Amino acid sequence: MSGMRIRLNARRPGALTAFYIQALGFERVSSRAGVITLALGASGLEIAACEGQPYPDVVPGWSPLFQHFAVTTSDMAGAMARLGRTQGWTPISRGGPQRLPANTGGVTAFKFRDPEGHPVELIAFPDEPTGAAARIDHSAISVADTAMSVAFYEALGLVVGGRSLNRGPEQDRLDGLDGVEVEVTALRFPGGGAHVELLCYRGDYPQVASRAEPDDVVATRLVWDALSLETVAGAFPAFVVTVDPTDGTLLLHDPDGHLLLMAQAPITPSAQ
Repeated sequence: MSGMRIRLNARRPGALTAFYIQALGFERVSSRAGVITLALGASGLEIAACEGQPYPDVVPGWSPLFQHFAVTTSDMAGAMARLGRTQGWTPISRGGPQRLPANTGGVTAFKFRDPEGHPVELIAFPDEPTGAAARIDHSAISVADTAMSVAFYEALGLVVGGRSLNRGPEQDRLDGLDGVEVEVTALRFPGGGAHVELLCYRGDYPQVASRAEPDDVVATRLVWDALSLETVAGAFPAFVVTVDPTDGTLLLHDPDGHLLLMAQAPITPSAQ
């Protein structure tokens, strides 16, 4: 596994692991220090044991607490059938999978919550080859100000890879909301792999930055390697949550409170 990973907090990590294996085809790779690592092809998903507050009952897409990750499928009907045979999830989308208009990508997607409440999206791209291996495509985070968030993530090395304005009845049904108008901005890593999407919902919403406790179930993290944790911490001193020199990690939050776990990149020996 390489690139960005997703870390979910769980009060019942074993049960949540079993859900992702059964419902979405993940494979268990390892377990260390309270973190279970799963893989879907080259994509990584980590499930960390926690004892904090459970996921809130209502977290709509416009809330700064909202964060989902998307799993691709080349067979939406088959993926939905497999999900339907698994217990514990609840739908977000209304009326099943929704096909979005061509001007917003033409994807077919369905959102739901896993047994601990984390939002997940199944997504099928119109040009995905039949039988293509599933993967984590992106993690989407709700933000209050697109420009501010783009500046923050660009400073961390990500680059804008696309923008769209999503609205209409299909988007309403996908999000389980009414009157949706959302700016979607894709931010990609130079090395490829799963990317970040910013969701900025237009409208009169109380988009106050979240400050969930790191041990709460809702405190999902984006995880990736950094060449220098000291450089990152020095560039964003107001955003640092914790520094753990024992395992070489830095936890920080973005302008909306979403958590990022930066791990020290391994040193690759130079060629002789």
